Amino acid sequence: MSVAPETAYATITVEPLSPTIGAEIGGVRMGGDVPAQQVAEIRRALLDWKVIFFRDQDVPVEEHIAFGRLFGELEIHPFTPNLEGHPEVVVIHHNERSTSGQNDWHSDVTWRLEPSLGSILRARIIPPVGGDTLFADMHAAWKGLPEPIREKIDGMTAVHSFTRVFGHGLPEEKQAEMREQYPDARHPVVRTHPETGARSLYVNGAFVSHLEGVDEVEGSRLLRLLYRQASIPEYQCRFRWRENSVAFWDNRAVQHYAAFDYLPHTRRVERVTIAGDKPY
Repeated sequence: MSVAPETAYATITVEPLSPTIGAEIGGVRMGGDVPAQQVAEIRRALLDWKVIFFRDQDVPVEEHIAFGRLFGELEIHPFTPNLEGHPEVVVIHHNERSTSGQNDWHSDVTWRLEPSLGSILRARIIPPVGGDTLFADMHAAWKGLPEPIREKIDGMTAVHSFTRVFGHGLPEEKQAEMREQYPDARHPVVRTHPETGARSLYVNGAFVSHLEGVDEVEGSRLLRLLYRQASIPEYQCRFRWRENSVAFWDNRAVQHYAAFDYLPHTRRVERVTIAGDKPY
């Protein structure tokens, strides 16, 4: 599939993985010295395809961080393991001793009052088979809902909480302390993208606790229906990792799912996350 002339690029190549989501990008070396024109084209490709991929990015971690900073301020995650000496880098490491992975559909850090713009994830150790990551186009997922459901959820608010994932095992006092720093966040069920204007479903089973002002039974039923939209293959692309492959996704427009199907092999990835703004 070729890129339409109106979305042609001068400094990068773009090979789509599906009609609406996912493209592999060529001609880029990740680092802090990427020319301004190429940064602008990478930004445009991210908006066009929602998640973009780079291969063969064998660069020092400092260049991973510097590349991320070209797109905005980087977050420091308060709950996940970070790379020693580099608090901006989240380390996700699983091996034969792991009992679970990130195998659920979600958007990152939606429990923040201002959730992330996006993440740049690099593969460091990849199993011989398995460990793919799937991405879902949540604009397409919203468009695919029956019109009465779209009308019903328009204007609804969902409550997001870190406790649903990161509260497990935290002592009560520590949980209360973290709640002071990261209170429950209220976000629209249907989010408007601040750059493209596209509307997308913005609820996920990892962090949403309930729909505000909706009967609990009815709210749970409705959320289950909305969560299922991410699992429809027509809205997805799937990425097969290799060592030093990179995925850069727009957290405002997609959900992702890391398949946990590679034990007893090891999978290690490292991520920097770009700070975002308040959803509306």
